[in-house]
Amino acid sequence: MSYCILLAFLIGFIAGLRSLTAPAVVSWAARLGWIHLENSPLAFLGAAITPWIFTILALAELVADQLPTTPSRKSPLGFSARILMGALSGAAFGAAGGSLAVGAIMGALGGVAGTFGGYEARKRLAAAFGKDQPAAFLEDAVAIAGALLLALQA
Repeated sequence: MSYCILLAFLIGFIAGLRSLTAPAVVSWAARLGWIHLENSPLAFLGAAITPWIFTILALAELVADQLPTTPSRKSPLGFSARILMGALSGAAFGAAGGSLAVGAIMGALGGVAGTFGGYEARKRLAAAFGKDQPAAFLEDAVAIAGALLLALQA
């Protein structure tokens, strides 16, 4: 159970970096049987269409993140989305470990930590690189690889 709580926090952290990457990977994990959500309120994550929808949205988010007009992740809408997607993704790991509610709470907390931690890390990397785009691509890679590694641990 405690291992699932840690995974829930970490997948929430990923949602703080890229709000839709976490649920996309969690949905694929459910679809492929890596996370068992059958007979839970989150069974829809493993439906045939759900991973595709989240994947399309996640790809759109990766593109939108590169645009100069994209608002800060700390804006109310962006911050709320990261917390909500962290809670959803964390709940999936929590459900697999026996406590959907604890997973949701830990995922939401991870979303908060990932939002602020990712913001600070990207700001410092962008300063070191002299521009934002390499830092953004690095953050994308960390979010995708991290989410995949977590899904494989479930």
